[in-house]
Amino acid sequence: MKKSQFFRAILPIAVPAAIFLTLLNYLQKPLTAQTSSVHLTMGNPSNAGASFSNLLLSKFQYAVSYNCYRGTPNWVSWQLNTSWLGSAPRQDDFRADTTLPSGCYQVTSSDYTGSGFDRGHMNPSADRTNTVTNNSATFLMTNIIPQSPDNNQGPWAVLENYSRDLVNQNQELYIISGSYGTGGTGSNGTKTTIANGNVTVPARTWKVIVVLNSSNSGASSVTTNTRVIAVNMPNTQGIRNADWKNYRVSVDSIEANTGYNLLSNVSSSVQSTIEARVDNL
Repeated sequence: MKKSQFFRAILPIAVPAAIFLTLLNYLQKPLTAQTSSVHLTMGNPSNAGASFSNLLLSKFQYAVSYNCYRGTPNWVSWQLNTSWLGSAPRQDDFRADTTLPSGCYQVTSSDYTGSGFDRGHMNPSADRTNTVTNNSATFLMTNIIPQSPDNNQGPWAVLENYSRDLVNQNQELYIISGSYGTGGTGSNGTKTTIANGNVTVPARTWKVIVVLNSSNSGASSVTTNTRVIAVNMPNTQGIRNADWKNYRVSVDSIEANTGYNLLSNVSSSVQSTIEARVDNL
């Protein structure tokens, strides 16, 4: 018997109807999140679920594998096309994600104060400008990592702008972004953690961008000719004026460093080709 079927059978006996419906809705969310989110079109790279080190947060605006022990996302995955872009202003309302389960530390904006690290978005604010609500969602701290200012405001930001340029050229993107390792250098020097040890500072930041024609979306549309951009950047100072193209790598190399299967919904034969290739356009 499935978990949801079991609780349908026993909960009405023990609790009032209103509480039963609330519990049932809560139980069903994790069961549908991995298959229904457009932001997981290319796959769930780490098979995120209920583990505190690999907690799946499936939001309307993006999907997250959150690590409660590091206080940062392992990765964030999102769709980007023209439907997500508009004129909503940047909200700048950095805040704790109150949807985290009990026992998982809720990082706050002030945890970064004086750290020397930017509150670095994984899913950028400017990728969600169609509504104020969607823009605001990018400021949840579960979408944020401690990012060196030169990384965040330098090549990382230029690549984000380039991604939106591609969308405005009638492309649809599926983007997965994350970090790994321990120890980065911000404006106040090198640190392994901030926020009294509640937030781990990563050593590297990475991103994978699958570029499709807007009329051909979905994992089944990915072919051996599909452009895939992958970058791996040091989370350090001194790279503000560096070209993001200098950090291009293969998807395979990111997988080797993280242990993730980044394009798991793409056919294995196509994966073997596109994940070994380094973008050169």
